[in-house]
Amino acid sequence: MRKTTFLICGLLALLLGSGAALAMNLNQAMSALPAAKSAGQLGEQPNGYLGVVSNAGDAAEIARQINAARKAEYQKVARDNGVALSDVELIAGQKAIDRTPSGQYIQVNGQWTKK
Repeated sequence: MRKTTFLICGLLALLLGSGAALAMNLNQAMSALPAAKSAGQLGEQPNGYLGVVSNAGDAAEIARQINAARKAEYQKVARDNGVALSDVELIAGQKAIDRTPSGQYIQVNGQWTKK
């Protein structure tokens, strides 16, 4: 009985804790992005998307919101220019890595490294 109560309390805490993350919208994610990147929670990947370096705070939700918006934009660029989505993603990834300030994370050969 105690074990079941403990499990239920844990699940409720998890659900309540994730509620704030689920309520985040794209504007909130965009606002939170600089701090999350400066804190080393998120980094730029060569595939054009954000990656979670350290899953703290709302890092995963920020990445999910922004990556969804990026993918929609990449798809539009690819469609408008008649090129493959993967080509747009790679070009965007390289640009994002190039623009990343030193001290923030980028992914190189599958490993996170501070630029």
